[in-house]
Amino acid sequence: MSIQTDTKPWTVPALAQAKRDGRKLVMLTAYDYSFARIADASGVDIVLIGDSLGNVVQGHDSTLPVSVADIEYHTRIVARGLNQALLVSDMPYQSDATPERALDAAIRFLQAGAEMVKLEGAGAHKLEVIRYLHEREIPVCAHLGLTPQSVLVFGGYKVQGREDAAAAKLLADAKAVEAAGAQLIVLECVPSKLAEKISAELSIPTIGIGAGPQCDGQVLVLHDMLGLDTGHRKPKFVKNFLEGSGSVAGAVRAYGDAVRDGSFPDEAHSYA
Repeated sequence: MSIQTDTKPWTVPALAQAKRDGRKLVMLTAYDYSFARIADASGVDIVLIGDSLGNVVQGHDSTLPVSVADIEYHTRIVARGLNQALLVSDMPYQSDATPERALDAAIRFLQAGAEMVKLEGAGAHKLEVIRYLHEREIPVCAHLGLTPQSVLVFGGYKVQGREDAAAAKLLADAKAVEAAGAQLIVLECVPSKLAEKISAELSIPTIGIGAGPQCDGQVLVLHDMLGLDTGHRKPKFVKNFLEGSGSVAGAVRAYGDAVRDGSFPDEAHSYA
């Protein structure tokens, strides 16, 4: 049986209220109008135009080639398919290199239909960008842990925050992006206990992807959630919800139900 979902359109303030109420948030990527309609009608709370489109739509080995124009285009067509879900657009590689560049990109995304922008990292200039956008009333979602745009620095896609010093820095970074004005934060490939601690110490919601079940919500890439073969290695946190669901809409509902009832992610889809 599907869990009852809210019928009002999601707003940025409603995200914080969901955390206070203990209501798990369901986030999913989408890149076109038809899948956006399915996600919206199936109870997804937040739709992300992820720069993951570089991998699953464009066929690149990383997200680095994705441009502002790419995100703007996909934002525009996804926005036409949404009535209730909150739409978040990724800031692609180096579009947030300066506050002014970030503002220009964010304006394009909001004018295309987004209601929030997401940027990776918590370095000094990233905190400056978050503050700059926040002061100009542009909602920001931060992204910490494994940040795919930093893959060249990391030397690959690796779990972040396993050593004590790295865990302490990640917690400090999470508090810093909240203080700078972020209103949502994605934690990717972070040990479950660390993600739980971060979630408990922040007032803004945390969205996990490979970060255990104690985050305030979960996100998956649409193609991964459907078990589609994109030619890339599937990480541990991916689960195929299309199996046994009978349809794409059924898979999205099954994913949402599993997030809300706490059965996903389980230990097999989390990192210690």
